[in-house]
Amino acid sequence: MSPGLAILRASLSALHFSGLDSLVMPLTRGTGAIFMLHHVLPATPMAFAPNRHLEVTPEFLDRTIRLVRERGYDLISLDEARLRLGDGDLGRPFVCFTLDDGYRDALQHAYPVFKRHEVPFTVYIASDFADGCGDLWWRALERLLQEVERVELKIDGVTRRLSCARPQAKLRAYRTIHRWLRKLPEQEARAMVADLCRTYDVDVSGICRELAMSWDEIRSLVRDPLVTIGAHTRSHLPLGQLSYAEARAEIEASRSRIARELGRPCRHFSLPGSEQQDTGAREFELVREAGLLTAVTAQNNLLKPRHGGALAALPRIALSGEFQNPRYVKVQLSGVPSALWQGAGRLPARRQPATAHA
Repeated sequence: MSPGLAILRASLSALHFSGLDSLVMPLTRGTGAIFMLHHVLPATPMAFAPNRHLEVTPEFLDRTIRLVRERGYDLISLDEARLRLGDGDLGRPFVCFTLDDGYRDALQHAYPVFKRHEVPFTVYIASDFADGCGDLWWRALERLLQEVERVELKIDGVTRRLSCARPQAKLRAYRTIHRWLRKLPEQEARAMVADLCRTYDVDVSGICRELAMSWDEIRSLVRDPLVTIGAHTRSHLPLGQLSYAEARAEIEASRSRIARELGRPCRHFSLPGSEQQDTGAREFELVREAGLLTAVTAQNNLLKPRHGGALAALPRIALSGEFQNPRYVKVQLSGVPSALWQGAGRLPARRQPATAHA
């Protein structure tokens, strides 16, 4: 566990056990929250799993739903949340659940939990992923390091030779490479990973088809009225790194493709990107121009009354595999962590790997 992660866990635990979160919550809770998930998967004892922070177990999802209900929150759809925010109907706090990217485990493992509790949820689809041709470069890098004993590459102009002989060495190599790639425009990062995979003859062409739902699977999921399907761009590139025309095309291509495949309008959107520079006023305006009713971001915050006028820029709270304990959920719902981070002049969203761009 990294020192930063340990400190954050300790801070959240201190808020819980001191009762400070409950004491301050009436001032900081806001009107509700939108939870952000990526994968819902059974726990597996893998020594090398650098993207495990994107995975929560079905058991944790079940406990979270129970906790939210016990604390008096309504569990509602995004359509209902939009109406409440727009009308100022904020008497009862509410929670929405969302899953980014459209992974197959949304159907296999998340859906049965939501169905058991009759909880609405939204899955945001990157249309290239559903076509089986999306570039999941963070998973490709993981696959590469899983299969090789060492890797050599230039980082910031300096040749680095990284051991991958043991799981901990693989993890260190992943973090070193990933940290460097995060400094690059994502299209460059993707090209770098693809070149590495070719150099070491590691076939990653099937990763997207292996992990993401097909259109047939999405159609089977959306038959249930509990399920809303939203758009998540065509190629999952951060829109802030694209030209105006490119960003507009990414939004429209995914929205229109989903509508055609499912035979119903696509009204909701998730903006890829976990950093502030990845989304801004231009991207929010593009969402509105596309006729979408809501758009969610990866900015870590609760919903406030002001979001009734900012439906194209809704924040979310990440449910992370690194924080699979109900007390962390309870503290985040209090709004105290977000208030403290903002009060200290920090970014409202904790820096996350590029896989959280969803």
